[in-house]
Amino acid sequence: MRQNPSFTLADVTEIRRVIEANPWATVVSSSDDGLVASHYAVLLDDGRDDLTIVGHVGRPDDLIHGIGERELLVIFQGPHGYISPGWYGDVQAVPTWNYTAVHLSGVPEILSDEENLEVLDRLVARFEARMPDPRLMWERPNDPAFVQRLAAGTVGFRLTPTRVVAKRKLSQNKPAETIETVITALYEDGPYANPALAAEMRRAQDARTGARR
Repeated sequence: MRQNPSFTLADVTEIRRVIEANPWATVVSSSDDGLVASHYAVLLDDGRDDLTIVGHVGRPDDLIHGIGERELLVIFQGPHGYISPGWYGDVQAVPTWNYTAVHLSGVPEILSDEENLEVLDRLVARFEARMPDPRLMWERPNDPAFVQRLAAGTVGFRLTPTRVVAKRKLSQNKPAETIETVITALYEDGPYANPALAAEMRRAQDARTGARR
C-alpha cells in the first residue's frame, strides 16, 4: 500500500481500534507457486498493548503460507465507500473512494497446542458475545474430545509486526466544510449511503479539529 503523509495513520491506539473493530483479515504470503491469500478472523494479543496479533489457519494453509518460516502480510480493512464529486459542490472534481486500512508484516511464530486452544476459545467468545444465547466453545453439546479434534485441524500463530503501514483516507485533503457535506451525504438515504464510513470520517474530523484548538 503506497503511503501518503496526508493520510498516514500512525497512532497505535487508533490502529488497534481498527483491528479490533474489523477482525476479518486477509493473510497474504509469497509461496513457491506465487502469491497466495487466505481469509481468517484475527485478534489482538490480549497480553500485549502493541500491534501483536494472534490467529489460526486451517491445515494445510500453514504449509501453503509457510507459517513460522516466511513473512506474512495481514490486511485489515475498515469502513470504506464511494465518494461522489457531486458532494464537493460546483468545483472541478472526480470520484474517489474513502477507506481505512492496516497492513501488518512479519514472520509469525507458531503457537503451542494449548495457546492455540486459548485463541480459538477467545475467537468463539468474542463473536458469540453478541448472541442472545451464546454457545461457547467448551459448553455442551460440545465435549473436550470434539473441541480437541477440531483444534487439531488448525495451526495457531502470533505475529509481532516488523513493518506497519496504516492509512486513513477520509477526505483530509478537502476543506472542513466539504468534509462536513460528505459526512452528511453518507448519513442520508441514497445509493451510496454509508453510516459506518460517515462515523469514521466524523471521528477523524473531530480528532483533527480538537487537535487544532
